[in-house]
Amino acid sequence: MAQHPEPTPPVDDAALAALQRRALTVLTEIAPAAAELGQVFADAGHELALVGGPVRDAFLGRVSADLDFATSARPDQTLALLAAWGDAHWDIGKEFGTIGAKRHARGDVPEVVVEITTYRSDEYDPASRKPLVTFGDTLEGDLSRRDFTVNAMALRLPSLTFVDPHDGMRDLAAGLLRTPIAPEMSFDDDPLRMMRAARFAAQLGFDVEPATRAAIEAMADRITIVSAERVRAELDKLLLAADPRPGLAVLTDTGLAAHVLPELDAMRQTVDEHKRHKDVYEHTLTVVAQAIDLETGPDGPVPGPDLVLRLAALMHDCGKPATRRFEPGGGVSFHHHELVGAKLTGKRLKALRYDKETIAQVSRLVELHLRFHGYGDGEWTDSAVRRYVTDAGPLLERLHRLTRADCTTRNRRKAQRLSAAYDSLEARIAELAEREEIAAIRPDLDGQQIMEILQIAPGPTVGRAYKHLLELRMEQGPMSPDDARAALLAWWADQQE
Repeated sequence: MAQHPEPTPPVDDAALAALQRRALTVLTEIAPAAAELGQVFADAGHELALVGGPVRDAFLGRVSADLDFATSARPDQTLALLAAWGDAHWDIGKEFGTIGAKRHARGDVPEVVVEITTYRSDEYDPASRKPLVTFGDTLEGDLSRRDFTVNAMALRLPSLTFVDPHDGMRDLAAGLLRTPIAPEMSFDDDPLRMMRAARFAAQLGFDVEPATRAAIEAMADRITIVSAERVRAELDKLLLAADPRPGLAVLTDTGLAAHVLPELDAMRQTVDEHKRHKDVYEHTLTVVAQAIDLETGPDGPVPGPDLVLRLAALMHDCGKPATRRFEPGGGVSFHHHELVGAKLTGKRLKALRYDKETIAQVSRLVELHLRFHGYGDGEWTDSAVRRYVTDAGPLLERLHRLTRADCTTRNRRKAQRLSAAYDSLEARIAELAEREEIAAIRPDLDGQQIMEILQIAPGPTVGRAYKHLLELRMEQGPMSPDDARAALLAWWADQQE
């Protein structure tokens, strides 16, 4: 198997020793269950090793909730062993060699969830979007087919022997993402690994080493053979990281974004050499970061990480490239970019196979993100405030955060003025909410009452009457039953003329 041509970077021995100490502490916690399972497989004549993320995370001082193993046993053999060992098991991934199981806590050994995969390699048929699965016979062969060296480390069980044939620990210490074999071969076998490079750059804060990055740049278009669902899953993980910015930079810098998120790539290309407007791309990355900072804890209105808010922050200005106009006086305009952006957002998220609710929510936030800027110095009527809340509906708290995050001006006075204006708007919303239950505005008469007063049967007329009363509710606020009845009858009289 061709090896990666780049040498492993020098790493201070003290850094390696620190990694090993952290790993020892973490592995001590998971060793009892893992070693016991390893003995089960060894007694049956099979190899078993803890692999991938759990080993990497141990060196980073983190305990993985789920444990991933690789084995020489074939799927049916694994299934039989786990059925006897665990309290529950599943074979949903059997086609790919993966069997899962859960074992409840026993004594000092906590509950554990495991997934065990037969040694394998993934390869793509150039004409297919689905990987081909070939089972292997050795742990070293299995590790060589992993995405990056930091994920190609293993712990043999039950002996607890550390296996690191590709210097993954050194790359972990250096903060580098490197493929175990030549990157061109690795990405040709599974192009999704290029997306994983971006995802791990976000999750781990690691750099993509030069040869690996060059291969992504050269092969970026091969990502198009991968299913949209698999691409979306990697994008979600990237966006839900504590700091998505490094991952988004990998997507754009390598050319991957041009194929999986062309709207982001277009923002990057919208450069104004005359500095007459903000850099749309850099502004977008800042808005994403600021939106994340405004997410709340689990008991707050927008518990982080919130995918809808982050997608909306990422896409909020995607309509700018298509709407940019250079005005005669030297200015730049982006008229209606929020409406164009909402349509582009819906189209892109649909192509990435997001669910309908997510598409609707993110698109709506993009459409509404500029609405606040009509508020000015607090001159909105109560009616306008009601419409703002009603149009946002259940997205109001996310809209608050998106709107605040969208303020990236370096002009301190302007930033303070915008913040004060939004404080004022939120205060007015709270005041109206206390008086009128603004979050659930309904007409003062319901459909049944409308039919009784007008003595009409169900039909389109009831809907028109309901809409008219809702408009009055927006404009005037709550009405008494008598006033609502009078308003309805006056509308009905006009309809008869």
